Amino acid sequence: MLKIIILIVFIIALVAVAPTLISDPGYMQISFGGTVIESTVVAGVIMLTLIFITLLLSLKFFRGGLNFSFAAWNKIAFASRRRALKDFNQGIAAYVLGDYKQAEHLLAKSSAKASSFEQIAYLVAADAAQKQALKPNTDHYLSLLEQTTSSLKDPGLEVVLIKIKLLIGQHNYPQARTVIDQYHKHIGHDARLLSLEIELSLIEQRFDYVIKQLNTAEKQKSISTKTITQWQQQAFYGAFNSQIKQHDNNALMDYYQQLPKKVKQSETVVLAYCQVLAENQVNAPLAKLLLPIIKKGAAINLLKAVRTLPITQADELMAAAQKHLHSAPQNALWLSLVAHFAKVSQQWLLAEKAFNSLVNLEEKHYDKVDLLAFSQVLEHQGQLEKANQVLRKIHA
Repeated sequence: MLKIIILIVFIIALVAVAPTLISDPGYMQISFGGTVIESTVVAGVIMLTLIFITLLLSLKFFRGGLNFSFAAWNKIAFASRRRALKDFNQGIAAYVLGDYKQAEHLLAKSSAKASSFEQIAYLVAADAAQKQALKPNTDHYLSLLEQTTSSLKDPGLEVVLIKIKLLIGQHNYPQARTVIDQYHKHIGHDARLLSLEIELSLIEQRFDYVIKQLNTAEKQKSISTKTITQWQQQAFYGAFNSQIKQHDNNALMDYYQQLPKKVKQSETVVLAYCQVLAENQVNAPLAKLLLPIIKKGAAINLLKAVRTLPITQADELMAAAQKHLHSAPQNALWLSLVAHFAKVSQQWLLAEKAFNSLVNLEEKHYDKVDLLAFSQVLEHQGQLEKANQVLRKIHA
């Protein structure tokens, strides 16, 4: 601004001094239409300069006003979007903090204002509603999400994954299957979609299909061994149970024998097979399978799991366990197995003796399975107070 003032003062001074400095100032005449303008050359140049400066000042002022107007318009036009983003951020924070009611309210509000994260807002709002057991609200948000994603060429696999998970949580298995099948080509490439496919297939009782998918799952580093073991147990138990329910014992045994050798060496598969045999009281094949395992005594985890099987005839199994116990009278595993097998065989005194020896070892080797069975043995013999004392140890 200071520069402009100095320039104006300089021009005015020049106009005042110019006539005295120039003896012949020159002459110019401008005519347009019926108007004639006459002036000296110096005055004309000065006038044009002043006009030019005036134009510059006007342009600067106009441009500043334009900028101000644009800023004001921008503030007004995007106010709703800023509020939506604020609601979205607060909604996500409420969800993380476990305030699902507030999270649902804010995220639904931000979606209605068309925030940039509309899909995520609907998904999280749906999950927040589901955690409140508000099924109609969850269905409503999923419906809105369907309308939103249908207009997009590629809604993103993450959005699809959350939607499938919500549908499974809502027990809307047919719709979940429809969505998975639409993205079936991704199953072999995305471990998350593969996991949802296996979980849904287990619910649909497609056990043989899950067994085939387990090979692919084992190659995925992001899927834990614990998860795969759980799927394997559910799939093989379901497959074995289907064989005996839909056919007979022979069909079950044939199915098991036709499994690859590597699969039959899996403790999870063996235990699932034993579970079905025991539940259906197929005692001879069960004993034939378990006797070598007990005699070898190497599969510790499998032997511990045998205690929970609903075995009805355990004489042969108990005799095999007793041989080990004679060689190692203080061995916790064999004391536990002998006690459980004696309980199944209704040899109450032997079971009590074995359990007493187990719980009185110098180091604690018993667990809740042992304590529960021990209390049942004592209760059967009328030792109710002692049975209650043993039960209290479970919760200690």
